[in-house]
Amino acid sequence: MEVKSTAKTVRIAPRKVRLVLDLVRGKDAKEALAILKFTPNHASEAVYKVVKSAMANATHNHQMDEDKLYVKACYANEGVTLKRFRPVSKGRAHSILKRTSHITVVVDER
Repeated sequence: MEVKSTAKTVRIAPRKVRLVLDLVRGKDAKEALAILKFTPNHASEAVYKVVKSAMANATHNHQMDEDKLYVKACYANEGVTLKRFRPVSKGRAHSILKRTSHITVVVDER
């Protein structure tokens, strides 16, 4: 049985989150947590929390064995984009797009 956990509107660009998700896809859940703990990337902290939450959902809500869990699927979709402006010369303004992510992790029992 698949168990899912989602973090919405995380203030990291999806492109950067996907680099971290590629490291843990298909790995055992405990191994994935160890990888994320020592990955020097800002997105790894957010992904760590989502994997931990998915494991907790599986053990508490569905009575699955924590040692048999693995990351079946993980993906980052684009969330809302915050639009900001930076003043530049001659009274003009350039737009800045601050992107957000929706991070989803699916765990299952082997």
